Formats: sequence, structure tokens, C-alpha cells
Amino acid sequence: MSDIVDRARAAVSERAELPGMSLMEHLEELRRRIIRAGLAIIIGFFVAYGFHAQIYNFMQQPITTALAAHHMPTQLVYHNPIDPFNMYLKISLMVGCIFASPFVLFQLWMFISPGLYANEKKYVVPFMVATVGLFLAGAYFGYRWVYPGSLDFLLGYSKEFKPLIEINEYTSLFLTVILGLGVTFELPIVVLFLSLFGIVSPRFLWKNIRYAILIIFIIAAIITPTPDVLTMCVFATPMLTLYLISIGVSFMVHPTRRKARAEKRNAK
Repeated sequence: MSDIVDRARAAVSERAELPGMSLMEHLEELRRRIIRAGLAIIIGFFVAYGFHAQIYNFMQQPITTALAAHHMPTQLVYHNPIDPFNMYLKISLMVGCIFASPFVLFQLWMFISPGLYANEKKYVVPFMVATVGLFLAGAYFGYRWVYPGSLDFLLGYSKEFKPLIEINEYTSLFLTVILGLGVTFELPIVVLFLSLFGIVSPRFLWKNIRYAILIIFIIAAIITPTPDVLTMCVFATPMLTLYLISIGVSFMVHPTRRKARAEKRNAK
């Protein structure tokens, strides 16, 4: 643990001492990037709000299908007249953030790019495509399999009761599952940044793979709609694959490997 902390401190110090920019200039650059990202999110929010009804119909489809399959009323309810308006604002903000994410990621990349070698700066497009693609893959995985399966199991388990599903509670559950899986699929990107600054190494990730497998199966057991082991393995497999991919990503971008490649190029 102390080794990771020391690496993190060294990474921060190295970032603050990049040539050509003082600490105040770094902070000013960070402020500009945050303001631009915030403006992009605001624009994304207004664009998403223009389609709030269509977005909610898309979100409502899994519960409507599950309720109809169990011969239950498909209309959701609300307790306060302001609840639908607040719900539309909430989902518009979430979808607006997704719309703005490529630009926000570009701002993030531009902030960290001074710490990269010249030949590594060309990876901005693959970085953004991978980040957005992994998030959408995780969200689709949740929307297509995890969430419908969970709803079907839960409704089938409580057939003797009449459901009165409140729109805000349903929206919160939907966003928790879908966004949670989307963020989970970003594991290779998180490892990329940690490895880029030398905080973790491929050796560290491989050495602790047994603990990673344990954590992955615990998460899979929580989100799996049925208690059988086969279904749990189906959910755990994508996450384990992402962890193995993360080890390869760490190997490619770790400072020791980057310096070795740079020295090899200079020797030619």
C-alpha cells in the first residue's frame, strides 16, 4: 500500500514539474478545461431535454415488457405533481453528460497530453473511441441482459402482490444499473491512467489477479438475477476479460515501457 502511495506522490510531482509550465499555469489550464467541459454538458442537457419523452420511453421499455409478461398493469405512478418534471430533468442531465462525453474526454486528454511523448499524443482519437465505446458496451450489456433479467426475476418472485412502481424510484434503479455497468466497463481506461503515471504496474495487476477474480465474482453474484452458478459466470466473464485487457494496457503505457521505447528510438 505504501508503495502505491509513493508512486502516486511521484506522479503528482512529475506532473507539476513538466517543462514550460508553472504550477499556476497548470491550474489555469485545468480551469479552462473544466469550464469548456461544463459548457459542453450544459449544451448536451438542453439537447437531451428536447427529446426527454423519447428518452423516457426507451428507459421504460424494460419494465413495461416485464410487467406485461407477468400480466400486471404496465402504467407507472407518481406521488407528487412535480415528480415527472424532476424526473425529466434528471434523465436529461444524465443523457446530456453522455452526449458531451467525447468533448469532455478531449479536454481531459488535452490536459494530460503535455506529459506524453510526441508519438503518444496521436492516440487521442483511439482513447476517446475506446472510452465512449466501453461505456456504451457496458450500458448495452445492462440494458439488454442484466436489467430485463433482474426485473423478470423480481416480478416473478412477487406475483401475489400488486405493483405500484413509482417513476422516480424506477428511474433511480435504471440509472444505477445501466450507468454502474457502463462505468464498470471503463476499467481498462482507469488502469491506463494509473499506469501512465506509474501508480500501478502490470506486475502488480498480475500478482493480485486472484483478489481481482474474487471481487469480480462478488460483483457478479450481486447483479446476477438468478442464483445459479452458470449465470453468475456469464456475467463475470466480461469483467474478467476487461481486467486481463487492463493488464495489457498497463504493460503498453507504463513509464518504464515508454522510456524503453523512447531510448530504442533515440538509439536508431
